[in-house]
Amino acid sequence: MSADQLFLGIDSGTQGTKAIVFSTTQKKVISEGYASHDLIENDEGKKEQEPSWWIDASTKAITKALEGVSFSKDVKAIGVSGQQHGMTTLDAEGHIIRPAKLWCDTETVSQCEEITQKVGGPEKVVDIIGNSIAAGFTASKILWMKQNEPENYQRLATVLLPHDYINYWLTGEKKTEYGDASGTGYFDVKNRTWAPSILQAIDDSGKLNGCLPELIESQAPIGIITPEIANQFQLSPDVIVSSGGGDNMMGAIGTGNVVPGVVTTSLGTSGTIYSCADQPIIDPKGELAAFCSSSGHWLPLVCTMNVTVSTELTRALLGLGIEDLNQKAASAPAGSEGLTLLPYFNGERTPALPHAKAVLYGITGHNYTSENLCRAAMEGATLGLRYGLDVLCRQGIMPQEIRLVGGGAKSALWRQVVADTFDCTVVCPESSEAGAMGAALQAMWCYRNEKETATSFEGITQEFVFMDESTRTDPQKNSADQYREIYQHYLELNEIMTPLLN
Repeated sequence: MSADQLFLGIDSGTQGTKAIVFSTTQKKVISEGYASHDLIENDEGKKEQEPSWWIDASTKAITKALEGVSFSKDVKAIGVSGQQHGMTTLDAEGHIIRPAKLWCDTETVSQCEEITQKVGGPEKVVDIIGNSIAAGFTASKILWMKQNEPENYQRLATVLLPHDYINYWLTGEKKTEYGDASGTGYFDVKNRTWAPSILQAIDDSGKLNGCLPELIESQAPIGIITPEIANQFQLSPDVIVSSGGGDNMMGAIGTGNVVPGVVTTSLGTSGTIYSCADQPIIDPKGELAAFCSSSGHWLPLVCTMNVTVSTELTRALLGLGIEDLNQKAASAPAGSEGLTLLPYFNGERTPALPHAKAVLYGITGHNYTSENLCRAAMEGATLGLRYGLDVLCRQGIMPQEIRLVGGGAKSALWRQVVADTFDCTVVCPESSEAGAMGAALQAMWCYRNEKETATSFEGITQEFVFMDESTRTDPQKNSADQYREIYQHYLELNEIMTPLLN
């Protein structure tokens, strides 16, 4: 038997599921697997997936990852990261009722407004839960189902978030932790409890209260894998499954963002920028998500809905490969010769424009080129995140360095655009899979506290999370000055367009 300790991290996102195996002896990811997801969507804002697709993809990804491991019985614990906010509905027998409505679903905007008004308005909502009820949060999805699919709502016995459902598959336990629960819209982040007045606004019959999973601390295990899972993957029958968390919470762990002062930005399908805090950070305007972390702290966060969405749609339109898109964008000047993209393809969460559509502004006969289109797609997504940085700065969070993750972070050009637009140094972690890495490290934290001696998360990340110094990118003064002006133009354009976008 090997003396190595292995930890399995699973990251189930919008586009697919990644599984990694992390070795404490080698201090690195030694194997990984991936499988993609389909998407159910329309032009009215529907974005859904069948939860069975997550399980199928997880099975394929885990199987592939374990193929690279000589002794699977060395796996001590499993952690799961999942896309936040998704509504996963189960009946009394534990069967799925309908496809899960995802974080990027905007069919439920009117329900957000209805819940907010029932509770007493936006300020009252922020006072109760520390957050606004944003389009995409779980609360409005439940009311939408109650109003539009009453027969399905009648069958409802349990509401789980996507990562909770994967934990249920692994263990048979229906539980959730504070971090991912923070993004439901019916969780009080200050007191770490469900919010009865919000639940009452969704359903005054009281039914919903009995449909919520048990809340547990971030360091607590969900349970032990079922015998069926142990047999399926040839794992030891006593493998622990940690609480897991939302993809942003796990991304924070995977980048070492577990103590105040660190800031992480994700260039994924959506974009996020967040930091660690030792107390709740409440934004009176509700633009900042006052989430709990999955490491025992809080995670003030700003989310934008369209980042690689912007570049991927542009790439598909022009029939380009990823490298081609980067080369074209690099050949265009900063500011794309006056071409500006407001990339609200999926609506927008920050600023709150859920009904918005994308806007390409400033087109002339001279600047309407594929090169400028590619750069404008990259810049538009980055400018939206720059607005998110302003929201964080309003709360006193001032980054000295940005830890950059997500698919867009692999582009040296995009890293430079971020550094110049933010006027701040950026650097990528050695592990590009921050969500899966964070899930594996949380599994390690849970295992050590349960089976060995109490240990801090800070100690674990100091031991196992490293930055890739080859990616370190400093802002270039001339470009940073240019992007300061470009950003002001972006803010002015956004303000002028807002009445039309709403």
